[in-house]
Amino acid sequence: MAKLAGKIALITGGSSGIGLATAKQFVEEGAYVFITGRREMELSAAVQKIGHNATGVQGDVSQLRDLDRLFERIQREKGRLDIVFANAAMDKNAPLGKITEEVYDSIFNTNVRGVLFTVQKALPLLPDGASVILTASVAASKGLPSDSVLSATKAAIRSFARTWTVDLRDRRIRVNAVSPGPTETPAFSELVNADARKMISASIPLGRPGTPDEVAKAVVFLASDDSSFVTGIELFVDGGFAQI
Repeated sequence: MAKLAGKIALITGGSSGIGLATAKQFVEEGAYVFITGRREMELSAAVQKIGHNATGVQGDVSQLRDLDRLFERIQREKGRLDIVFANAAMDKNAPLGKITEEVYDSIFNTNVRGVLFTVQKALPLLPDGASVILTASVAASKGLPSDSVLSATKAAIRSFARTWTVDLRDRRIRVNAVSPGPTETPAFSELVNADARKMISASIPLGRPGTPDEVAKAVVFLASDDSSFVTGIELFVDGGFAQI
């Protein structure tokens, strides 16, 4: 039997990379998926790639009016949500000394404010026993150059998983974080040249970056009843990068 048969799921940042790979696997496991993204053309293309049982809702998770419109649509069309994968995120590299207010605000608004209000506004649609998964990162555990703002936001995400597990314990809503290591997403390809890729691969015990599908499999686990006694954790999918 499909692991997510009959489930209704939301994936923010679902137009590409880990979000899109997870949406595909959710649908393969029997779920109906709503995905969000800021760019309409990319979002429409992602829905076509998923093929069926998927709806794209354009919007920016840092904008509360966009979140209200999203959840109004989910309420109107499906009436509930069983799974929330708060995955939308932003990164802009800037070393200390060159961090601007714009860099700080854009990253925190998406990665922290966006995740907080995505989950909070989803609560009325979540039945008891639902699953919430947050995208954290190895950046919260490793000192990576020029990534202090991103790292701080991902540390906040890890903290959210712990505190919300306690806040939602009476409703048995499980909250977990998945922390990818270097992963072959479009964003990774844009930021990393061939020499940097070799250096990164050499620092990963398994000798290579991960793939979006590998991270998606971990998210499916956390979304499904296979993880029914798992909550408050940070699941690293990093080839050992942050473990040694």
